[in-house]
Amino acid sequence: MKVKKYMASSMPEAMNKIRKELGHDAVILNSRVVHTGGVFGFFRKKSIEVIAAIDSQPVSQKKKYPTEGKQVLPPFPASSPNQSENIVQEINGLKRMLQQLTIMNHSVNTQLPSAVERIVQRLKEQEVSGSLIDQLVPSLLEFYYLNKGQATEKKLVHWTKAWLLEKLSVVKPLQGIDFEKKYINVVGPTGVGKTTTLAKMAAQCVLKHQKKVAFITTDTYRISAIDQLKTYANILNVPIEVCYNKEDVEKAKNTFAHFDIILIDTAGRNYRQRQYVDDLIEMFSFNEEMQTHLVLSLTGKIKDMEDVCDQFSSVPLDSFIFTKMDETSTYGSMLNMILKYGKSVSYITNGQNVPDDLKKASPEHIVNLMFGEM
Repeated sequence: MKVKKYMASSMPEAMNKIRKELGHDAVILNSRVVHTGGVFGFFRKKSIEVIAAIDSQPVSQKKKYPTEGKQVLPPFPASSPNQSENIVQEINGLKRMLQQLTIMNHSVNTQLPSAVERIVQRLKEQEVSGSLIDQLVPSLLEFYYLNKGQATEKKLVHWTKAWLLEKLSVVKPLQGIDFEKKYINVVGPTGVGKTTTLAKMAAQCVLKHQKKVAFITTDTYRISAIDQLKTYANILNVPIEVCYNKEDVEKAKNTFAHFDIILIDTAGRNYRQRQYVDDLIEMFSFNEEMQTHLVLSLTGKIKDMEDVCDQFSSVPLDSFIFTKMDETSTYGSMLNMILKYGKSVSYITNGQNVPDDLKKASPEHIVNLMFGEM
């Protein structure tokens, strides 16, 4: 066996050197990032060191699969039609190499094809999670090279959308109110627009579906919130009950027993603190008769969204409602939250107009938002 060490600025450059000298049957025994040159520890250049080997044994006597732990160098896609059977194996080798680079925390600046790089950059701009992008890239490259590197950006965008929709297909869709449950509850932190969102939902129930609707509000911490909901109740000609404790809630339920839908507005609190979630659980019976939506603002940070959702782990959340779509151009947080928590999105709001600026959310809509006019 012939073993040799190679130094290069990137993994693709190292692969080219190894192919030229050792051929396509070479295997990678080890690779690592090293720093060379510099003055007094400064201006050092980052490189990759690769140790490769070629077995002198005749090809006919080689095993069908490489020794475990070794990595086959994938040749570039063959242009000859009679070599098409090897393409999948070649791409699988490329996938393994990309996975190895991911483990190295992207220390090496991998040169992606420009069209693929633009897709990746778009998803990063949309704040799609790095782990999801790492899953996507090998498959996207496979599609790119199976098309002999001639896939247009339009085709790559179309393929990426389909890939993301396949990911979202594991989540049971919930588009809007299905009217199977009597109590519709909206919960969430301060300032996300719960009261306005609830008014939009009520208006659609009354005007579009001719349902008999009533309001319950427990947001007694802000007088303005009660006045705001009372204003909407007067416009829609629906009753409202203000509740301060669990007993008040039960009385209101009895009062509205003959109504079709009871929409519940809860107080906006700092739900990153567990105490406030416990207070909410004490006031309401989250049972099979209640549909609960967690309202989150698209202008918020993904870490804060995750913290709030984690605190609600003991509450049977049915879906997310994302607000303030019109105040941002970044929508990847919706994708991240759906896939992390397995919850669908029932509504997206895109303005203050009641009831117009409330849209049912579909996976296609969410994916299309992230790509905009790309």
